[in-house]
Formats: sequence, structure tokens, C-alpha cells
Amino acid sequence: MADALDAFVEAARGRIEAALDRYLPKPPSCPPLVNEAMRYSVFAGGKRFRPILTLAAADAIGPSAADLAVPAACAVELIHTYSLIHDDLPAMDNDTLRRGRPTLHTVYGDGIAILAGDALQAEAFALVAREPGTSDGTICDRKLRAVQVLGEAAGAAGMVGGQAIDLEAAGQAIGRTIVLDRAGLQAMHLRKTGALIRAAATSGAIMAGGDPGAIAAVDEWASEVGLAFQIVDDILDVEGSAEGLGKTAGKDAARAKPTYPSLFGLERSREMAQECVDRAWRILKNARLTGGQLGAIAEWVVRRKT
Repeated sequence: MADALDAFVEAARGRIEAALDRYLPKPPSCPPLVNEAMRYSVFAGGKRFRPILTLAAADAIGPSAADLAVPAACAVELIHTYSLIHDDLPAMDNDTLRRGRPTLHTVYGDGIAILAGDALQAEAFALVAREPGTSDGTICDRKLRAVQVLGEAAGAAGMVGGQAIDLEAAGQAIGRTIVLDRAGLQAMHLRKTGALIRAAATSGAIMAGGDPGAIAAVDEWASEVGLAFQIVDDILDVEGSAEGLGKTAGKDAARAKPTYPSLFGLERSREMAQECVDRAWRILKNARLTGGQLGAIAEWVVRRKT
């Protein structure tokens, strides 16, 4: 299983990297500085976990139609990268390390970092609307649905809402502070991290032509995997190193941010992540979607060290 997953991930990552290079605007269509700043963050490395999910979900639905999901996969990565750029800003997490290199704002300044993030988000939606270029009404309908899914995940009901809750819980929202219990912590992460992971997988299933039942199952599976991913992220923030993670370790504890380990301890947090994966497997089995790499990806989420 591991060998098959490794081969799939390597091939998917190569397709994504090539497509990102092809799709990102270049001068003279955009100013050189904007192009340079966008590429600094987009090609800084990273696992490409979310766009790989898009291609894996498409492959699970219909391998012959998986090519249709490549633009949506790239759009997911552009949205994710924009969110990291903005999260690292002094007004948010005020971080100086991302993917093993200085954060964008520390190299180009806050203003250019904000603009580069804005540009990446806008380009993501333009990309899904534009590619694949076709007059086929069925494909155009899938693209429209994918745009809706990605927009909802990135907006107030998704990542933006989750980040706002995070700022309130960290005491960074002027005049507003909240204390999160387990339900509140899970609700925050389902928006901040889980929403885009769900959208990544769901948009792949949509672009591959999945029926409503299959798309719903992929969405439910991704919700469990997204929560497991965040729990493991919280664990790694405690146990990992900056060198291994490619970002500042221990920053959540330093800022007294609520995390799964801080509320439940490391051992129970590990158990909760595995419980998510167990539920994800049951969803795949019930939907008869165990033939692709989705199950192996869920297992990788709880084993990962970075």
C-alpha cells in the first residue's frame, strides 16, 4: 500500500508542479514584483497535500476523468498558499519561517505579501472558471460547482471564519476574547483547516463526474481526514522541530493557543486522530470507494512527522 501511495503522490506532485508553473501569471500580464512574490511562496516546497487530495478523489471516482481535476487542484494550492502568506503576517501569527525559509512578508514586506496573497486567491477562481477550456455544458456545470465549493471553503463560513475564531481565542480581536472547549476547538478547525481539505477532495470528485452519493461520501471522508490532519498538526507543534516541520515549532504553546494536546494531552490526541481515520475508512467502505488511494492517504495523515 505504501509503495502504491508513494508512486501516486510522486506522479500527482509532478503534475501539480508543472501545472502551477504553467498557470501562474507571468510578466507582462502582471508586474514582475507580483510574479516574483507569488512564486516565492507557491514554489517554496510543501507537501502539496491538498491538491494531491483533489487528484486522489478524482482518481477514486473515475481515473479516466482525473485530468479534468488538475486546474481545480492547482486552485486549491493557490488558495492554501494565500492563506499561509496572510496567516504569517504580524497582524495574525507573526511568523518568520514557512516551509523551511523566511516568510514572504519578512522578505518583501507586509504590503507586497498582502497583495501577493490577494492575487493568488483571485487567480484560483479565475483558473477554475477558465480551465479546462471547453464548451461542453456538463464540464462547465462541474466547474461552476467547484467554484462554489472552493469559494465557500475560503470565505466567512470556512477559512476566514476559522481564522477569526482563532484570533478571538488568542486574545487578538480587540475587545473580544473567547475560551474554546472541545466543541469550540473542533468547530474552529473544521473551518480553518478542514474546510479547504474538504473542498479539495470534493472538487476533485465533482470534476471527475461523481454522482451525488459519491461526492457526499468523499466530502464526509475529507471532514474526518481534515480533523485528523489538524490534530496531528497540533501534536507536531509540541513534538516537532523547526527543521523537521519547516515552520516555527512550539508557537501555539508560546501564544497560549488552545490545541488538542493542551486540552486532552498527547496520548488522547493521538487516539482521537486515529478515531477519525477509522471513521474515514468506514465511509469509504460503505461508499465502495476503497479502490484508490484515499484510504492510504488517511493512514498517512496520522503517521506523518512533518
